[in-house]
Amino acid sequence: MPSIKRITPRPFRLPLKGTLRWGRASELAALEHVLLEVELSDGAVGRAEIPPRPTIYGETISTVQAALDYLTPQLLGLEAEDTEAIQQVLNQFPGHLTTKGGLDIALWDAWAQSEGQTLWQILEPHHSRVQVSYILGIADEAEMLADAQAVYQAGVRVLKVKVGRDLKGDLARIAALREHFPDIKLYADANETLPPEEAETYLRLWAEAGLLYVEEPLPIAEVLARKRLRKAAILPLIADDSAFTLRDLWREAQLDTYDILNLKPARTGYTQTLQMLALNRAEGKRAMVGSQALSSFGAYQTALMAFQEGVSEPCELAFHLKTEGGFCNFPPLKDGWLYWEDLASCHFDPQAFEPYTLS
Repeated sequence: MPSIKRITPRPFRLPLKGTLRWGRASELAALEHVLLEVELSDGAVGRAEIPPRPTIYGETISTVQAALDYLTPQLLGLEAEDTEAIQQVLNQFPGHLTTKGGLDIALWDAWAQSEGQTLWQILEPHHSRVQVSYILGIADEAEMLADAQAVYQAGVRVLKVKVGRDLKGDLARIAALREHFPDIKLYADANETLPPEEAETYLRLWAEAGLLYVEEPLPIAEVLARKRLRKAAILPLIADDSAFTLRDLWREAQLDTYDILNLKPARTGYTQTLQMLALNRAEGKRAMVGSQALSSFGAYQTALMAFQEGVSEPCELAFHLKTEGGFCNFPPLKDGWLYWEDLASCHFDPQAFEPYTLS
């Protein structure tokens, strides 16, 4: 069996058409990510996109490179199919979620290439299409509507609205979106910004405004408050920050704090994502897939997980529409839907990638 021969990080910068703002103070003006390449002993090369998020995971490009310096000697020589040995190395290194997630996906990709196939060929779909959502950051009304109009024209029919900094402003923006795009579905991401004593009031007003559900309204440490809020059944709650890992998800499932799980393969890789999805199904919960603000290449690899059994909700697979360029031919949406068959032609374009590389 082919073994791991080389692991190469390639940092890159991809500009955005506008700044994404979320939470209390976080902003993203460009994608400063790492393209990870894993070469096997038979010459097969797998790739994945690592998205460091200093304010979420405490990772930067520098920490990704340092983590890879630590992990690479332990991974070199392991057989690509020896999932148990590979996961043991990764699991014994706490934190560094997107670094380990990228390694896992790149290894899946390398293994597929070694078998003469692509990820699209080995990850069989459970359903033929997925409804796609797009993340709208916190912005003034004109900027928000312009962003929404651009993605609406690109076929998006579900929007995730960042909320929580200003209730009155949130409701005004939601009303404006309703007025301009009456056929669009809306849900919210509060990014842990609500005080427990005010959460029910916020959720009732958001429910009256027509939102489908809300993601992480409370600080993660407020586990019991989150359990009570879910029991109040005002709006379905999405677990994201509270379920970074399989262990986190087990805790939240036992406490019954959420209705929908937002899986992000960029931080859990394919191996753990599939394990989390299996646990989520066993608990009778719904699921969506988030792209973690990735390029079109990362969106493609993430989209493959959105077609797995148990994913039932709109998936965040359109952030690449906010980027200036890219290096993967992500297919167009059709009336708000992404079709499995259309992903077959997606591939990494090495020539298109080169202009974005960082020295």
